[in-house]
Amino acid sequence: MSRIGKHPVPVPQGVQVNLAGQTLTAKGPKGELKLTIVDDLSVELADNKVTVKPRSVNRRSRSMWGMQRTLVSNLLKGVKDGYTRDLDINGVGLRAALQGKTLQLNMGFSHDVNYPIPAGIEIKVEKPTSIKISGADRQLVGQVAADIRAVKPPEPYKGKGIKYSDEKILRKEGKKK
Repeated sequence: MSRIGKHPVPVPQGVQVNLAGQTLTAKGPKGELKLTIVDDLSVELADNKVTVKPRSVNRRSRSMWGMQRTLVSNLLKGVKDGYTRDLDINGVGLRAALQGKTLQLNMGFSHDVNYPIPAGIEIKVEKPTSIKISGADRQLVGQVAADIRAVKPPEPYKGKGIKYSDEKILRKEGKKK
């Protein structure tokens, strides 16, 4: 039995939730998001709470129950408050800049890397070595952050590259003389 799935998700103040069949639509200050619940589960909207329950007791519905409830929770929190992810750039000469709807990364390659910013994502570059990614969709924010980090992941000897601001890099010792 899912312990997470049993708890109903409260609808935050200022968020409108619509339920049409298996599609849940949430609209709030940060935008509008949709989620299609799998057919093995039923979803109910009653007295400002969204409840997800399995239709039958089989392995697939039990395994999807907690995940779908968490996706509903992320959806409601995303349209209310949004999600942010911070990236730090370490290394001499490595920097980032915004060029309209493109993030331009100078990572020490022979060319600059241009990353087009997807719809629904807002990127701020406070300093040339600090990138802030924000948006309503948690999955999309995390994916954009992972894509940008993958341009030049931090290396273990000097820590040069792009890392998450809360990431701890395991450092290796250099060569012995």
